[in-house]
Amino acid sequence: MTQIHETELATVRVNGTTLGYRAVGDPTAASMVLLHGLGEDERGWGPVLPALAARHRVYALDFRGHGRSAHPGEYSFELMRDDVIAFLETIDVTRCVLVGHSMGGTVAILLAQKAPHLLTHLVLEDVTAPKQGALRRPPLEPPDTPTRFDFTAVNAIRAQINDPDPAWWDGLIDVAVPTLIIGGANSAIPQHLSGEVSVR
Repeated sequence: MTQIHETELATVRVNGTTLGYRAVGDPTAASMVLLHGLGEDERGWGPVLPALAARHRVYALDFRGHGRSAHPGEYSFELMRDDVIAFLETIDVTRCVLVGHSMGGTVAILLAQKAPHLLTHLVLEDVTAPKQGALRRPPLEPPDTPTRFDFTAVNAIRAQINDPDPAWWDGLIDVAVPTLIIGGANSAIPQHLSGEVSVR
């Protein structure tokens, strides 16, 4: 019978900001880290968390400006990547399976390019590295009602998608981590981009 482990809700302080996360699964099992999309938080992983935690120690992280994490007002893919690297160091995870959805997938790609030694596997859901001229995300006006996340992050991230560092796409060939890319018919990412991705 699979042992059920209690969910742990906690926070850590990294890079001058506080990040919230959920941890579940056997603490002695292989580590898996889940990275959510823009405007979401760790609760979005709820439907799949029990299955993932049956074989892994799973950490579902809230990015800065999202969920139970602080709202520092500064947002970029690079800042979030560095937050995740610091998070892994703080919780003493030396290697993990990294799963990223949408914005979280871009963060995961940048982490795999900068620190592949931290990863055993990379899973990208509904995302590729931003490519020059491939996507256009116009800025949005703040909504009239409060959001559950810092809306400042939306246009900061959209600006980077519109004008990405070419090294992000070009660097895919150097990602030396076993990688699974998942897309679908209703994906926000043109599927031909997934077909153009080259990883080792």
